[in-house]
Amino acid sequence: MSSSLRNERVRKELMREISEILRKEIRGLEGVVSITDVEVSHDNSFAKVFYSVFGSEEQKEKSVNIINQNVSKIRYEVGKRIRLRLTPELRFIQDNSIERGSRVNEILEKISRGEV
Repeated sequence: MSSSLRNERVRKELMREISEILRKEIRGLEGVVSITDVEVSHDNSFAKVFYSVFGSEEQKEKSVNIINQNVSKIRYEVGKRIRLRLTPELRFIQDNSIERGSRVNEILEKISRGEV
């Protein structure tokens, strides 16, 4: 299997498993937490996990703190679920692109209705 195919498979598995871990294993998350993307290094030793939190500012802040406090637990769970030579170090990065896109759409709709 080529390296790029392997990395893509690992990326997809990480997205699926981290989503599942957040949903079932991590308590106290508020709002809706969604894994938007995962970037895996060429040797699978490091992964950037991009996520969005939908909810109030208070819910977002609480969920971000809980995720940051549980990175090692999430990595441990990933290691149990995905068979890799080395479980990647995980770095969680909040992704606000969906939220920004939604705001842009709202503004465009207001412009088209002549409200702006």
